Amino acid sequence: MPARADSLRHLEREVGVLIRRIKRVIGERARLVHPDLQPASYLMLSWLVDEGPVRASSMVENFHIDKGAVSRQLQHLDDLGLVVRTPDPDDGRATLVAASDDARRRLADVAEHRRKWLDEQLGDWTADELTHFADLLERYNRSLGT
Repeated sequence: MPARADSLRHLEREVGVLIRRIKRVIGERARLVHPDLQPASYLMLSWLVDEGPVRASSMVENFHIDKGAVSRQLQHLDDLGLVVRTPDPDDGRATLVAASDDARRRLADVAEHRRKWLDEQLGDWTADELTHFADLLERYNRSLGT
C-alpha cells in the first residue's frame, strides 16, 4: 500500500497531465467553433450557453476575473457574432448577454464530436467504470471547492 504522501504526489502528477491536456483541447475546440475564437472566450461562451442570458457582473463573479477582462472577452465574442446583447428587463440601464443561436449550434456540433471521440478513446471502459470515475472526479472537485 503506497504511503499517503506518495499517493498525493501521484495525484498531483496526473492532475498536471490532465490540466495540460485540457488546455490543448480547449484551444482545439475554440478553433472548431470559430477559427478566431480565443480559448478563454470559448470557456465563457460555453458557460453562457448553460447560464445565459446574464449580466456581465455574473461572469465576473463566476470566473473570478476583473470587469475589464470580462468586457474584452465579451467584445471578442460579439465581434465574432457569437453573443447577443439585450436590455435587462429589470434595469433598463443594464444589458444581458447570451450565446447567439449560431454559437449554440456550433458548440453543440463540437460537443457531439467530442463525445464520439471520447467514446472511441474509452471504448474498453464499462459504463460502471465511467460512472465511478465521474463520481470520483465530482467528489474531488467538490472537495477542492470546484
